Amino acid sequence: MQGIIILIIYALIMVGATTLFTKRENGGESFYVGNRNMGTIVSAMSVAATWIWAPALFTSAEKAYSNGIAGLFWFLVPNVLCLLLFIPFARKIRREMPDGITLSGYMHRKYESEGVKRVYLFQLTVLAFLSTAVQLLAGGKILSMATGLPLWAMTIILAVIAFSYSQISGIKASVLTDAIQMIFLLLACAVFVPWALKLNGGLSAVKLTGISGEYGSLFSEKGLEVFLGFGLPTAIGLFAGPFGDQCFWQRAFSVRKDRIGRAFGIGAVMFAVVPLSMGILGFIAAGIGFIPADTGSVNFELISAIFPTWALIPFMFMLISGLLSTVDSNLCAISSLTTDLKVSEKMIDAGKMVLSKGSMVLLLVVGILIANIPGLTVTHMFLFYCTFRAATMLPTMLTLLNVQLRAGGVISGIITALAVGLPVFAYGTIYNLSAYKTAGSLITVLSAGIVSILVSKFPKSGEVVRNGK
Repeated sequence: MQGIIILIIYALIMVGATTLFTKRENGGESFYVGNRNMGTIVSAMSVAATWIWAPALFTSAEKAYSNGIAGLFWFLVPNVLCLLLFIPFARKIRREMPDGITLSGYMHRKYESEGVKRVYLFQLTVLAFLSTAVQLLAGGKILSMATGLPLWAMTIILAVIAFSYSQISGIKASVLTDAIQMIFLLLACAVFVPWALKLNGGLSAVKLTGISGEYGSLFSEKGLEVFLGFGLPTAIGLFAGPFGDQCFWQRAFSVRKDRIGRAFGIGAVMFAVVPLSMGILGFIAAGIGFIPADTGSVNFELISAIFPTWALIPFMFMLISGLLSTVDSNLCAISSLTTDLKVSEKMIDAGKMVLSKGSMVLLLVVGILIANIPGLTVTHMFLFYCTFRAATMLPTMLTLLNVQLRAGGVISGIITALAVGLPVFAYGTIYNLSAYKTAGSLITVLSAGIVSILVSKFPKSGEVVRNGK
């Protein structure tokens, strides 16, 4: 019952804030990119909250608990660096396409190719589906444990809450609620980590070597195992993260043009606080010899075990905030991608909004179905879609760096990455084979760039360079 009350209060806060501080939008730049004048701090909080997806809340604690300092390092550091790496490219796309909304729209304009646009739309859309599914899966599992209700019911409730406020004013609703969600997250971290330390004897409770005591160094044999099996494929996927995710390109088009660098830089720092805090809880769990029923939710189980029952209320608010901040960002992203679809010029704005909101509903329905696949785990989903979005990283970076590519090269590179690299990675993930996971990640990233360049050197008859003018 407590979990249901928390959800109701959370929904009322988000819908109330959105209704009070934004107005209902019926389309146009205001719904998709907030009139391109979002401020620094609110945008930074939105970037941070959007990047705080299920793995930031759970995988960070799980890896700290299971793999010590090596596990947390290879999750936390690439997560922060990727947002900083994204800054010059976000600035560049805004300069080159000041009226832009989507990455796929930029690539279409750059190469004057429907094929390039379709490939990017496919990648960005599938990523939104997978990302939404993993947030609903993680949130649904925790709420199911807290309420006793089945997983499928909790995923539906979470989806309805996210849609209830996102559809009111689009990106404005997402950015506003992201800021509120980020406040919940930071406050919870500021309370729970010191409290957990105090209850367990201070810093002496922190065990940096993991529960087994074997992972105290990045460069030991065990540390290198973590690097090869988790760190390298994770780093590759995370560095590709913002580049293959419309949520972040949409924010690059939404924040004030002169505030892009500051917004993403501050957002990276704010983000780091959350997985670091969750990682410390994992270290504490290892230090006191805590044995969770599921290592994937060790932080939640630790809070339940050592704190008073009422302490679960703010912790649940934190979890729901972190998960739904990504879901509502995905809803705005998928709606913005409908602007790249070919629709009749006679279609009025109301009709276009029906299409945009219909895409939001479709995203949630598919996300719910995926989240309820038996045996699916958050970590496996995280690694898979990290690799999936890596397929467009190098073609996008090369394009923004004005490397001379052709439409056929870009299309061939991305298709090769998805057709060759992704199956290798999936095989390695399913059978827990580190070499295959690493190889799959590298093939996915590198083949997209290499094939794009090579094919561009041998154009079809009549094909011309569309980039690097």
